[in-house]
Amino acid sequence: MRETWRQRGRQHCSKNRSLSGIFRPNDPTKREAFRFRKEAANGNHWWGLSYAFSAFSHLLRRAPVSPARSTLFPHPPCPMASNDTLIASISGIRGIVGQGLDPSVLVRYAGAFGTWCRERANAADRPSRVVVGRDARPSGDACAQIVIGTLRGMGCDVVDLGMASTPTVEMAVLQEQAAGGIVMSASHNPEEWNALKLLNETGEFLTPAQGEAVIERAEAGEAAPATHAALGGYRSRNALPEHIDEILALDLIDPEGIAAQNLSVVVDGVNSVGGVALPRLLHRLGVAEENVHCLHCEPTGAFAHPAEPRPDHLTELTAAVPEHGADLGLAVDPDADRLALVDDRGRFMLEELTQVLAADFLWRHREGPFVTNLSSSRAIDDVAARHGQPVYRSAVGEINVVQRMKEVDAVLGGEGNGGVILPDLHYGRDALAGTAFVLQHLADSGRSLGALHDDLPHYAMAKDNLPLPDVAPDRLLAALAEKYSDTNQSTLDGLKINFDESWVHMRPSNTEPILRVYTEAPTQDDAQALADRFCGELREQIDALEAT
Repeated sequence: MRETWRQRGRQHCSKNRSLSGIFRPNDPTKREAFRFRKEAANGNHWWGLSYAFSAFSHLLRRAPVSPARSTLFPHPPCPMASNDTLIASISGIRGIVGQGLDPSVLVRYAGAFGTWCRERANAADRPSRVVVGRDARPSGDACAQIVIGTLRGMGCDVVDLGMASTPTVEMAVLQEQAAGGIVMSASHNPEEWNALKLLNETGEFLTPAQGEAVIERAEAGEAAPATHAALGGYRSRNALPEHIDEILALDLIDPEGIAAQNLSVVVDGVNSVGGVALPRLLHRLGVAEENVHCLHCEPTGAFAHPAEPRPDHLTELTAAVPEHGADLGLAVDPDADRLALVDDRGRFMLEELTQVLAADFLWRHREGPFVTNLSSSRAIDDVAARHGQPVYRSAVGEINVVQRMKEVDAVLGGEGNGGVILPDLHYGRDALAGTAFVLQHLADSGRSLGALHDDLPHYAMAKDNLPLPDVAPDRLLAALAEKYSDTNQSTLDGLKINFDESWVHMRPSNTEPILRVYTEAPTQDDAQALADRFCGELREQIDALEAT
């Protein structure tokens, strides 16, 4: 069955290429408009993808849309800072509940997506079925009722998973042979936020062309409600057991071998779905119930600490691991697609190392390419060199990593935010799959996580944000690329400059009027110095461009 799913995903990818393959006009004005539209469709610029809505407006009434700009400025209000703004991108919509994300918006987008799914399913002679799941946010149940009712009103049969992780929903789309899926989760955003993440029939985030098609329908209020005789049906299901079954069925996973290690694990579930899923997975993998120590595993949606799995947010976990004499600690974000680790000495392992550890385990058993994004640590390249395996880079964003994985037939992929993508399971980040790989690595090696941690390459990273004045980022980065023309560069996603022992990656933010500056070097001082240097050079380029 998994082979069939992979084949479906690869066929789908080949038929739905990104907008980069579309003809580019020669006329400069048209070319600039095309560039804006392409970048907006890829989710690379926030000003063309944010939509202001009045709270609780009439259902399906077209809301005012921020006008597309062929030039960069002046900026509209920053959507991440505004309480009356919705952030829309090809993967869905996100906003603060009642202040941008209101019932009319949910109906508009669910109606557009449901109509899109039904039309595609009818054309392929398949059921108009949509899988829906949500994290534990307090608004989740109310939002789900609106979304489910709207989908049924569009003639879609709904499979309601209730509280479920993003990877569980993705796998259920495949298992149900559904036309699509909706995950209601704002990931690491605070609990007052929520979102609709849209999946296609392969259980993956929408391609740029697909996402643009849904957004255009939603903007125009285009939905095709079903007649009373064609309303969609409803069925509820707990998909977690099947998700865990598929993980345990992987050739590399040996629950008996893991059980023999008598491992002790501390789990921080950030009061969401991971707090339910991870303990159940651990028990199925052979970890005794008394050896699973839970922090914030009750799925109340009232996050006990900021939800992003960063070291300053996980001080309880780093203290609890040595206190319990545990072998490791696990932390996830609210929808459990990102995994962070704490070793047996209570040391937080940077999220960058989750994918590196998973790849190190897999390459001991199987050869094949690995794909990650341009902002991920070069530690993965060092480990790949040890195993004699290739690494390919993509633009930032899960959809870009997945597309590149299919192109090179990768055995594993991931992102530096703790995401592990195992195509043998499904093409999506999966904290449960990452957990199984880590435990199996411990069992196979007979070593502690601290020892494995020490063996991994260690680099330091710095991240800075540079406010953008009235200068187009393309011009700014092009000027820097020219200045460093004798270096190894990539312009796949902004500008990345590789040096012998370090690199800098500069790219416009998806959500704010800033340029993100990422650096990596052997030490933290070196990484910060490199970031400071390039922020200074960027400011000099800004001054020069503004003077012209």
